[in-house]
Amino acid sequence: MKFPFGIQTYALLSSLALVLFTQTACATGKMPLIDQSTALYEVPVDPGVTYEDVIFSLKTVSEGMNFVNPANFPLAEHMKLRGLQPEEPLEVRTYCNLSLGTEIMLDHPEFAVFAPCRIAIYQRQGQLYLGLDRPTFDLKSIKNPTERAKKSAQELEDALIDLMDKARRGDF
Repeated sequence: MKFPFGIQTYALLSSLALVLFTQTACATGKMPLIDQSTALYEVPVDPGVTYEDVIFSLKTVSEGMNFVNPANFPLAEHMKLRGLQPEEPLEVRTYCNLSLGTEIMLDHPEFAVFAPCRIAIYQRQGQLYLGLDRPTFDLKSIKNPTERAKKSAQELEDALIDLMDKARRGDF
């Protein structure tokens, strides 16, 4: 086979096309960047993943990550009892992992006001979302947090974002 511009150029262009195609295909599955100026980290649930898929994923994945789910708050149900009609679902689920959060509580017991960690599940304009109150942002409310607490808050937040990533895709 004869190439009009040389085999090396053809190989280079083919490799470049493959890299661009792969990056484009992977880009659709990436998690959004964290906005450091806000406590809220929000991710849309992937198309085709149902509310029930998200709930099952949160349950199975969180248990595998040593989280407990001590409470759920069905906000939409309570709003409907007051005659309001929120877009559903609208709820908050709490998660606790003492092996990740212990250092924060030992150094700063006042951080308990932010515990347990919360992930909201809600729908806005027909799109299902997961939202997290970021532990690293909450830690900014503590005066002079220790390095150990900062590290622990980051590990906790990373684990929760990993949980959200799996849940938004319906993984378990």
